[in-house]
Amino acid sequence: MARWIWFPPVLDYLQLINQISSWSHVSRREGLLALENVINQLSDDFIRKGLQLLVDGAEPERLREVLEVEINTYEDELKLSARIWEAAGGYSPTIGILGAVLGLIHVMENLTDPSKLGAGIAVAFVATIYGVGLANLVFLPMANKLKAHINRLIVQREMIVDGLVGIANGDNPRIIESRLQGYIF
Repeated sequence: MARWIWFPPVLDYLQLINQISSWSHVSRREGLLALENVINQLSDDFIRKGLQLLVDGAEPERLREVLEVEINTYEDELKLSARIWEAAGGYSPTIGILGAVLGLIHVMENLTDPSKLGAGIAVAFVATIYGVGLANLVFLPMANKLKAHINRLIVQREMIVDGLVGIANGDNPRIIESRLQGYIF
């Protein structure tokens, strides 16, 4: 997931809304079984599973239940990656402090020669700066950026669930579309 920091997953909410709206129109005109043809054309396993449950006649609340369990599992799995970067941000200053302590130990070895004290003190300060700098300028921002991308992915899945439940309830396609637009506008 580190590549997401520079190349985030591309999400097109409007395309998703149009797709769900078209499924709603198809199910309203031809019935839920007509959506079975759509399932095989999709590459996203989550959407395929949701549509399959819909076609199989799952009750709307049961459909929501099953898909929300999957969303929670997916979210927990993705957040583990962000926690790695958060942990690196937590440990980085500690490693900087260890470097500072080692630098000061080097200073203590050379107390008899004042000309060598400056280098040891410099190492101590530089190690601290690197530790704190890496934490606050690299690792923690990376973790936050990953969490933002994860939240966008979760919103996308929640939109899918909301749309599929609307179709299962037999809601008007315009109502489903309006409700889904509420997620992005």
